[in-house]
Amino acid sequence: MIGRLTGKLIEKLPPQVVVDVNGVGYEVDVPMTTFYHLPALGQSTTLFTHLVIREDAHLLFGFASKEERQTFRQLIKVTGIGAKIALALLSGMTADELAIAVASEDIKRLSSVPGIGKKTAERLVLELRGKLATGGNLTVPGGLPFAATPDEKSDIVGALLALGYNEKEAAAATKGLPAEVTVGEGVRLALKNLMKG
Repeated sequence: MIGRLTGKLIEKLPPQVVVDVNGVGYEVDVPMTTFYHLPALGQSTTLFTHLVIREDAHLLFGFASKEERQTFRQLIKVTGIGAKIALALLSGMTADELAIAVASEDIKRLSSVPGIGKKTAERLVLELRGKLATGGNLTVPGGLPFAATPDEKSDIVGALLALGYNEKEAAAATKGLPAEVTVGEGVRLALKNLMKG
């Protein structure tokens, strides 16, 4: 099992990145909450990873923290939740936000993520209750906070594109977002706008 990668970030194409570790390039799918905080190309990064082995592929998923990876591992144990949907959930909200939504049985919040219907959201609450840690224990490499600067509106649009929305939908959903909004909160508000429309 590959549990962690530390190397040079050589490609960023959401939701996939390539990390060069001693000359070997690892393709890693990451949630948008991790993608926002990756360093510039050519810089060193560390990702906590989870390897999925299938008959037709070996898939590597990377996360900014052990807590985020643990949340992913809990998600894929839920009936009907595969790695892609788990990644979409962690792209639409942070691990802490997900834990709070599950603990408070916020079906509406959970079902606002593309690919998650009401029944799936109810199953998430039922099967994950008490299994997800909360309390701001999520950190990112370098101890950076999950916050965006005004010019990171493009990251919010990028997250929506990675979730399957087209450019027109993403642009419309992000119109009117406050300049000081964090990327995670911006994605949440944009998803809410898309649900209304």
